[in-house]
Amino acid sequence: MAGRRWQDGANLMLGLWLFVSPWFLSPWMLGYEATTAARNAYALGAGLMLFAVLAAYMPKAWEEVINTLLGVWLVVSPFVLQFSAMRTVALHTVIVGILATSFAIWAMFSDKAFYNRWHSARRWG
Repeated sequence: MAGRRWQDGANLMLGLWLFVSPWFLSPWMLGYEATTAARNAYALGAGLMLFAVLAAYMPKAWEEVINTLLGVWLVVSPFVLQFSAMRTVALHTVIVGILATSFAIWAMFSDKAFYNRWHSARRWG
């Protein structure tokens, strides 16, 4: 993958937002408090930021794949970690996950070399 993409910057901002949201927006807005949801937000926010920076400065497909996996985890984590009853927190987590996943996939497929490899592998596989 070549060059910086705006999607990497968007995922960096999403990661930062997710990381600070338990502290900045709690308890008066989202209601994270000291829960599994807050620890999940801190860990996944830091992960999104780390791999967005790596994807921006060392653009390879694996960074985007990891950001995609982090985004998918954010979508399913309210149900797996059982904080889906905290509706606002769960919705916040799912929306950030959908956006992060979308940006990572978009970044992968906006790269011509990756796009060509993907289609040639599908044609012969």
